[in-house]
Amino acid sequence: MPEPIRETLLSDSILSQVALSYSPMIDRQRVVTATRLTVFQLVPGAPLDAAALLAEVATVWPEDGGRVSLNVLSETLLADLLRAQPSANVMIELPAFIACDAAQSAAIIALHERGNTLLIKGRPLREVPREVLPCFTHSIIDLSDDRRLQAPAPAAGVTRSIGQIQSGVSRLDDMEASFQRGAVAVLGWPMDEVLTSPSGKGRNSASDLQVILELIQRVDQAEPIEKLDETLRRDPTLAFKLLRYINSPGFGLSVEVSSFHHAIMMLGYSRLKRWLALLLATASKDINLRPVMFAAVRRGMLMEELVRPLGDEEMRNELFICGVFSLLDRMFGQPFADLLGSLPVPARVYQALAEGAGPYAPYCALAQAVEGDALDPIREASDHLMIGPAEVNRALLSSLAQAARLEAG
Repeated sequence: MPEPIRETLLSDSILSQVALSYSPMIDRQRVVTATRLTVFQLVPGAPLDAAALLAEVATVWPEDGGRVSLNVLSETLLADLLRAQPSANVMIELPAFIACDAAQSAAIIALHERGNTLLIKGRPLREVPREVLPCFTHSIIDLSDDRRLQAPAPAAGVTRSIGQIQSGVSRLDDMEASFQRGAVAVLGWPMDEVLTSPSGKGRNSASDLQVILELIQRVDQAEPIEKLDETLRRDPTLAFKLLRYINSPGFGLSVEVSSFHHAIMMLGYSRLKRWLALLLATASKDINLRPVMFAAVRRGMLMEELVRPLGDEEMRNELFICGVFSLLDRMFGQPFADLLGSLPVPARVYQALAEGAGPYAPYCALAQAVEGDALDPIREASDHLMIGPAEVNRALLSSLAQAARLEAG
């Protein structure tokens, strides 16, 4: 059998044996510094190929790319992963009981010497071997298990010997409190409280987004290029950002687009509307909304990838917009029924977002499920759409790779 075919079959095999979910790692400046990829084993005890998993990870996070933290929820796969050769940008999360296991010490030390960042997850019930402890740069403590919740914040100038990353964060106030207690980063989606942020930072002023909204409406009506140019000139920053997106590697154009007029000639109204939708979902200047924008881009790309094999371009475009717009209620602080009244969206998109119904609602459910840390919701959403795990995983990895290329541009 030729080597490329064998590699493809091996890759498909690992993607059909696991379920994947992801979440951002966010530092104190609210910058997403890495992505956490959680790996669930679908059939307990089934053999899994660590090298095949790393090959898939490398398609999204190559050695010279961004960082990924692997949260592998299979003890045997994790043990094999310790003896594999992940790229230096791959961080490995190790449960405390494995870190305490002397039989794993040599593999842990070898990974550390290769330059991989190792994170100890949870609280050790016994002492970590002395020679292994320096291999860990940070500990990951879930919010529900943080003993410091009732303790005072560390005094100014006091540093801990090992940095703490707080996982399980889903609210802005929990994120703020975690940083006040000394966390260097949080893992999760601090989006639940954006609508009711006490400072009002979760709400965009209408003036910030007025130009994008107007452009979407004008593009939807296929107005002359000159009219669109006039609108865009009111916001030079937006014009720059739009051209940066269009000329990014993720957009895939073979020639450089030098003006908005040129962009319309090259793209046409339909594709331009897609990217205006993307701009609308990423235009906020509120740093606390960065996780929301991070998710919006990936939701749109994931939902589009899930139906790419069907060959229905209209459905792909609508699902892209549906995913990108699926968090606008949090960004604007308005219910979808009110918000979408000023946006020209297809009926199926309105149904999914404003009513939680229609043919696109199950795709929204799956996009949300892969942002979680539980297997059952992913299984239920996939089964509802009758999409197999390999298809879901491949679509997810493809969308993460596309988003990374777009943001790197």
